[in-house]
Amino acid sequence: MFVIPTHIAIIMDGNGRWAKRKGFPRSYGHHEGVKSVKRVISACSDLGIKYLTLYTFSTENWKRPEKEIKTLMNLLGKHLNTSIIKLPEYKEIRVRVIGRWHELPDDLPHKIQAVIDDTRDHCGLNLTLAVNYGGRREIMDAVERMVKDSKSADKLVEINEELFNRYLYAPEIPDPDLFIRTSGEYRISNFLLWQSAYSEIYVTKTLWPDFGKSDLIKAIKDYQKRGRKFGAV
Repeated sequence: MFVIPTHIAIIMDGNGRWAKRKGFPRSYGHHEGVKSVKRVISACSDLGIKYLTLYTFSTENWKRPEKEIKTLMNLLGKHLNTSIIKLPEYKEIRVRVIGRWHELPDDLPHKIQAVIDDTRDHCGLNLTLAVNYGGRREIMDAVERMVKDSKSADKLVEINEELFNRYLYAPEIPDPDLFIRTSGEYRISNFLLWQSAYSEIYVTKTLWPDFGKSDLIKAIKDYQKRGRKFGAV
């Protein structure tokens, strides 16, 4: 029996290298990367994937050149304005955003909140965008909220995994079954550190702007060959 992963998480890496190989500025790679995002969203909808999480902008990405950051913020704003919820073929997608997106510049937080609110009752693919996100920061934020709640209740609480999960950015989302990284890099780059403890990791040398439905299917077929034991024999 072939099992389709419930939740796929993707590190979309390689936009800059893709552009450089073709003699274009890095910004062009990011524009092309958006096309891959749309292809993968459509493919996940077609394949019956219930949850898709995309590493959109990390807390470490602020270290990049100012011009590149501006391009990424402009792209995010543009595609939230003409978001997938306004396209008929994607009308059932529910959008969540995790990370410290409230700290983004200009009116981006307002646009993000609008997309979250507009899709809250949708029952198709659950699309989560990790924006201004860092796995370590998520864990620290969870701990800080737990401590604050304990002080408010004026009592210590018994800390366990179930309780800790409730303090993560999106506790209602199941852990990723399949964790994909494009561009051939073998690291998880501070992405979903807690949630990916038992995710099956798939690395492809394909750069993100070249990644499409056939690449996604290849990753899923590889996943289907894995024997998931979760620490058992």
